[in-house]
Amino acid sequence: MPHLLALDQGTSSTRSIVFDDTGRLVAQAQRELPQHYPQPGWVEHDALQIWADQLATAREALAKAGLAARDIAAIGITNQRETTVLWHRRTGQPLHRAIVWQDRRGEPLCAELRAQGHAALIRERTGLVMDSYFSATKLRWLLDHVPGARALAEAGELAFGTIDSWLLWQLSGGRVHATDVSNAARTMLFDIGRQRWCPELLALLQIPAAVLPAVHASSHVFGECEAQHFGAALPLAGVAGDQQAALFGQACFEPGLVKNTYGTGCFMLMHTGAQQQASTHGLITTAAAQPGPAAAYALEGSVFVGGAVVQWLRDGLKAISSSSDVQALAETVPDAGGVVFVPAFTGLGAPYWDANARGAIVGLSRGSTVAHIARAALESIAFQSTALLQAMAQDAVASGGTAPRELRVDGGASVNALLMQHQADLLGLPVLRPAVTETTALGAAWLAGLAVGVYRSTDELAVLWREGQQAGQRFEPRLPPAQALAQMAAWEAAVRQARAGALT
Repeated sequence: MPHLLALDQGTSSTRSIVFDDTGRLVAQAQRELPQHYPQPGWVEHDALQIWADQLATAREALAKAGLAARDIAAIGITNQRETTVLWHRRTGQPLHRAIVWQDRRGEPLCAELRAQGHAALIRERTGLVMDSYFSATKLRWLLDHVPGARALAEAGELAFGTIDSWLLWQLSGGRVHATDVSNAARTMLFDIGRQRWCPELLALLQIPAAVLPAVHASSHVFGECEAQHFGAALPLAGVAGDQQAALFGQACFEPGLVKNTYGTGCFMLMHTGAQQQASTHGLITTAAAQPGPAAAYALEGSVFVGGAVVQWLRDGLKAISSSSDVQALAETVPDAGGVVFVPAFTGLGAPYWDANARGAIVGLSRGSTVAHIARAALESIAFQSTALLQAMAQDAVASGGTAPRELRVDGGASVNALLMQHQADLLGLPVLRPAVTETTALGAAWLAGLAVGVYRSTDELAVLWREGQQAGQRFEPRLPPAQALAQMAAWEAAVRQARAGALT
């Protein structure tokens, strides 16, 4: 039986997972990744530590599985997106710590570019909003602030990449400098329509083309890892940014299929097919994981505070001692008792895009208890995700497509049955949780398996997903549509209060 090794490099941890060819998780290993905060608004990682941890966890996962390199058909990589590394081609040493996607040091440059009227060009070429979230301003900062970096870059002596490119380089012993379309699309330098680096944006951002990686489909044999790492050379055959990998791992291969990942935040992506689709409802257009040469696109929306609201209940309000206690507390009351919690601790993401909004708890009465607040906190995750899916449905219908008919879910908070049932009730749609919730790593493994012939097509993967779904859980809506509409109206009223309160 062929097996696949998925390297899952995230913001807070580095993991490796071995899957068999049915998609069953065989073994995994994980190490936490320290964050570095050199000053307010700056977030960094040690790129060399990322590489060391990724290699160590991969070896550990193989040992736990009792497998050797000969048992592994290919390696897939999925990664935290936008995080930026710049390194010497000759030595393989980073010039600086990796600048993490959360880092805001590029915002002054973004403000300058907005003031100069360049936001529309960036949106047209990349599908993205102008923001320091993306890699371009992080790379520009490194070129401008690391002594000698710009001269070395212009001489072709430096390599830039997101974490996938960094791992490909290290695994291949410096022979592969590449990325896939889903990661390239998050740099703010990639023309997603023409599927190439954009000369206009490179000139605008003053980025030398010599530092850029080659761009390939997500399912592609990028090269081989060196034999010294695992005992034999193995194909490096699948790469995708974490959210696109999760979309693929949920078998969302066709237009209108949607997944939502419930983590610290929530990330919802809807596949839109081979045509780039602009949003008029506050969503981002991005490249989906690409299993072949044909372009594939998605609409994406992000909720800034998802599962993090449960962490606040634990650490800030001290309402629970463990995050796993929240469902039991919330179930001690039949509903939220009119309480609505808007967890805009760092503003509101899509579809509102209000950086000035702040958290609010509205509808409190003398009878309100901490249990009502806990239930309202859980419900806030579903309310925000419903607003996202409604925006996606409106965009889909406006473009002549069809509205989503179900929501596929994964991530840590998706194990909470109370939350998933409330999600189904608000949407009026089935919510499907697969048996294997490690869909990000599974997506990377499936992309690698496709590239080396373990799987013949995405049709075969869709069958595997459906078979796995039988052991998962399906949540059907139980709430009458009129009540769901009333609850969403109460949510939107609370959002207006959260937004207005920040202005006074």
